This record gives sequence, structure tokens and C-alpha cells, in this order.
Amino acid sequence: MLISIILLIVGFVLLVRGADTFVDAAAGVAQRFNIPEIIIGTTLVAIGTSAPEAAISITAALAGSDGVSIGNIIGSNITNIFLILGITAVIAALPIRANTKYYELPFVGMITLLLCLIGLWFSEIARPAAAMFLVLFVGFIIYTIIMARRSNEPAPEYKKIPILETVVMIAAGIAALIIGSNLIVDSATDIATRIGVSERVIGLTLVALGTSLPELVVCVAAALKREYDMAVGNIVGSNIFNILFVLGTTAAIRPLPFESAFLMDGLVALMAVTMLMIFVARNSKLGRVGGILFLIAYVIYVYYLMV
Repeated sequence: MLISIILLIVGFVLLVRGADTFVDAAAGVAQRFNIPEIIIGTTLVAIGTSAPEAAISITAALAGSDGVSIGNIIGSNITNIFLILGITAVIAALPIRANTKYYELPFVGMITLLLCLIGLWFSEIARPAAAMFLVLFVGFIIYTIIMARRSNEPAPEYKKIPILETVVMIAAGIAALIIGSNLIVDSATDIATRIGVSERVIGLTLVALGTSLPELVVCVAAALKREYDMAVGNIVGSNIFNILFVLGTTAAIRPLPFESAFLMDGLVALMAVTMLMIFVARNSKLGRVGGILFLIAYVIYVYYLMV
């Protein structure tokens, strides 16, 4: 099992590096076609943070490891709120922007509930549901661009890269994503078999935690720099992308069976969003008490999965 753990770590490193390399190269291509910086920033950054989840879920689905595929998506959303926002809020109280409070958080709740209802009613995430999620994803991208224009905040800057270097970077990024995701799925499945837990539990915990590490780094760094909007916005955007983009793309490639146990996990994800909305309802801020409660909730959830 030691080899599987080492391969799992190597897979996560390749996954994160591959996503970063691919985003930088894709931004260079977009600049060559004179695509506005604001569109590059709002779309590529968001897609880049969800690339690890997408690579793993698609790879797992193609390999027949549906528990890892769906578990990774739902588990990442639970981890993002309970663990990552919990840790970040303990470091510093997090103010929530009005558009996040009134529009984006309810939207996360709505699509999470929609996922639960589809799974309950049809017992699978089929291609029609995938198409609906992808249409909603396009709508959210348009909303993100509009909000970015209104905020007048400078878009992320990307250096111009020579065309040959761009091609090499894109190829290297995709290769790293493919190799890393295959290593993670294979090693996670092996670990699950050896310790006697289901692929669903491994997907919800170990794999989800690994794919959420980039968000943890971004959020903690943003909190320490007092860039609070980036911390909360990164998590909310990631949760939306995980359901609409990652799940939508994965289920479009291969319909995913939705086992009954996932309904409880989906409801936990919905509870996490609801708790966040309740905590920020009064003063638009997630404080340290809320952060501690989120961390306790995460520990309880993981304990529930393991027993």
C-alpha cells in the first residue's frame, strides 16, 4: 500500500502542475486571438481551479470507478466549505460580497438541490441532465463576465508566450493531467480495496481533499493578505464549477449511476451551503465561531463515513 500512497501523492503533484501549465498556455493562445483580458481571467482561472476535479472524475468514470467520480465532485464541495472555509475563517473573519451573498450562494444551493433531486428521481446523472448543467454553466460564465466588468477590477495578467512554447506547454499540461489523474484513480482504488472501504468513501475524502488542496492554498494565502473577496469567491466559484462543469462534462461523456448513499452526501453538501448562508445572513461575514463549527461539522462527517 505504501507504493499506492506514493503514487497518489505523485499523481496530485502532476495534476496541480498540469492544470497550472495548461491554464498559462491557454491564456497565451487566447491573447494571440485578441480575446479580452477580462474573459481570459474570469473563465480560465475558474476552469483551471476545477481542472483537477474534472480530470479525475472523467478518468474515474471512463475506468468504471463511478464512486470515485461522483464522490470526488460532491466531496470537494463539502471539503471546500466545511474544511477550507473553516480553516480560513479561523485565521481571519471573512466578509462576503453582496452579489455572493444574494446570488451566488443561493445558486450553489439550488444546483446542489437539483443534483440531489435528479439522483433521487432517476438514480443516475444521464446526458440530458448533463446538458442542462452545461447550459447553466455557460449562463454562469456570462454572469461572471458581467460582474467582472462592473467591478472594474484589473484582470489577471498573463505573459505572452512564443507559439512553439505554447504548444509544448499545452501538450505537457494535458499529459500531466492525464497521467496524474490515472495515477490517482488507480492508487485510490487500490487503497480503498486494501483498507476495506468503498470507492465512494475514498472519493468523498482522500481524493476530494487532494483535489481541494489548490483552493486551500489560495484561500489561506488570500486571508493572510487580507484579500477576503478572493478567498470566499474562489470557494463559491469552485463549487459551482464542480457541479455544472465537472459533473456536466463527465456525465456527458458517460452517464453516471447515482447510488442511494450519494443522496445523503448531496444533502450534506446542501447543508454546508445552507449553514454558510445562515452565518452570513445577518452581518455578511463568516467569523471564527462559524469557522470552528464548520471544522467540527467536517470531522463529524468524515467520522460518519468511516464507521
